[in-house]
Amino acid sequence: MRPGVLNVIKPAGATSFAVVKRLRDLSGASRVGHAGTLDPLATGVLPVLFESATRLSDYAHRLPKTYEADIHFGFTTETDDAEGERHPVADAGGLSAAAVAGALRLFVGRISQEPPAFSAVKVDGERSYRRARKGDLERPAARMVEVHSAELLGFTPGSEPMASVRVVCGSGTYLRSLARDLGAALRVGGYLGKLVRTAYGPLRIEEGVELAALESADDVEARLLPSEVVLPEMSAVRLTLEQEAQVRQGRPVRVLPEPSPGPLRAHGSEGRLVALGHTDPLRRTFVPEKVLN
Repeated sequence: MRPGVLNVIKPAGATSFAVVKRLRDLSGASRVGHAGTLDPLATGVLPVLFESATRLSDYAHRLPKTYEADIHFGFTTETDDAEGERHPVADAGGLSAAAVAGALRLFVGRISQEPPAFSAVKVDGERSYRRARKGDLERPAARMVEVHSAELLGFTPGSEPMASVRVVCGSGTYLRSLARDLGAALRVGGYLGKLVRTAYGPLRIEEGVELAALESADDVEARLLPSEVVLPEMSAVRLTLEQEAQVRQGRPVRVLPEPSPGPLRAHGSEGRLVALGHTDPLRRTFVPEKVLN
């Protein structure tokens, strides 16, 4: 299996780990991993990395993610989503679209957010969801996350109102926490319903492949995108065969045209991603930092 990234549409009910296992068994690849967990109830874009592309997961996590979600008001749940038992908080019948849109703006920018009690965040070395299953519902400590935008797409009024929102955010942001905190800001309680990740950096849901449509290793390989799809902000340099051999040994090389400042990705003569690195402005060379097999 060649290195690359697969834009898989995760089905509802499946864990991200189960998707990776299915694709590992199907493809026979030695290394397979995903870049950004989706909750079992969520659907949408799940980037799955194959072979040496798995070494790019840290870079992939930095890409913005776009979600479309339904938020229900008037209740909370222990899981902060529709999987948990609902607990009434307050009458939300008087809630309006304007009030929801106004409160939503409070969650744009760098914000402090407590992950859900049922999350994979580690607390004292143990996954929070394991503690929660034992009855310890204390949430992990708050941390700073980045919400680039939050837009109200639609609002359904009534005794149990619901808002549909689109959120663009950075790594580590929990939409379940945002739904819970939005309900708290409106003083009526809230929890997350339907959740779809519609984009992950340049990967779009419209261009993804359904997991059920993949039946063989050939199916997987035919849909693989180049590894550099998760490195959209990096400038590229091209290496000759001799330079590629030097870079694979960790040695800097001088390339033409002269590379621009900042992080760089280097490609071999056939176009395959070889290494990540930076420019040495004094020696005018490409300096490899991470060499891919």
